[in-house]
Amino acid sequence: MRFGVRLLVLSAFSFLTGHVPAVAQGATVRVGHFPNITHVQALVGRALERQGRSWFAERLGPGVKVEWYAYNAGPSAMEAIFANSLDLTYVGPNPALNAYARSRGNEIRVIAGAVNGGSALVVQPDAGLTTPADFRGKRIATPQFGNTQDVAARAWLATGGLRITQTGGDAQVVPTSNPDQLSLFRSKQLDAVWTVEPWVSRLEAEAGGRVLVEEKEAITTVLVSSVAFLARNRDLARRFVAAHRALTDWIRQNPEEAQRLAREELQATFRVEMSPELVARAWSRMTVTPETSLPAFQAFVTSAQQVGFLRGVPDLSRLIETP
Repeated sequence: MRFGVRLLVLSAFSFLTGHVPAVAQGATVRVGHFPNITHVQALVGRALERQGRSWFAERLGPGVKVEWYAYNAGPSAMEAIFANSLDLTYVGPNPALNAYARSRGNEIRVIAGAVNGGSALVVQPDAGLTTPADFRGKRIATPQFGNTQDVAARAWLATGGLRITQTGGDAQVVPTSNPDQLSLFRSKQLDAVWTVEPWVSRLEAEAGGRVLVEEKEAITTVLVSSVAFLARNRDLARRFVAAHRALTDWIRQNPEEAQRLAREELQATFRVEMSPELVARAWSRMTVTPETSLPAFQAFVTSAQQVGFLRGVPDLSRLIETP
């Protein structure tokens, strides 16, 4: 049975009977995230699991398990969604938009917000870089080709009249993993880095970087579901979103405890050590929120079109869906 017909039959059944299919015992939810403070809900959730407090699993139903998978950046997580290796993932808006457009709206849904802010362009302190035009001939690192910061960097450079191509142009945008960004920036092999927390604060504190552009209000992280997962187990998706919202509220009410848990998880899973002061600095740039809206994605569509990641204007009417 085709997906659209299957979903229609399921919806009709639920409407006529007033019954939502129960969550199957022994179900597993596969969730992706990155080792970034801007994926704080995943970090805190995993840290609580290590303490025997399964925040998500306890709220999903008897016998339901959560499996966590880590990725460096959004495009990799979206490929995992397409390959049916993930059900849900925390991800930036641009990879989610690109995946939505690639699948003509058939495979990706944004089901909640997570974090706004926490991303920035950091430059060498003595490089004299102040405007996009100053970056002619410079090397700028981003986490991954096509991720949210990569698109933001390319679009910003283009405002200065620079021609930016995938492999070069007037300035070179170099997709580089976040840990490598720090060492390359410190050794002066990079002129600038456009990235997210905690790496923005690490570039400042450990490599003397200077923040030139800070995206204080922009969406940085959302929670995305595959359409197939929503069709198979909408009630499970609904419960996960409810748990995500409840955890977001807890994080906002307990910022110091949440920061400690995030630091512990970064150390336990990724061998990344950060001081309380560094995480607090990163925290000050972020807004933790489960809310998001369609108009907020329009700016990302414009930027992605400007740098050639999206052709045409995709119909965003199905992008955001509340399970």
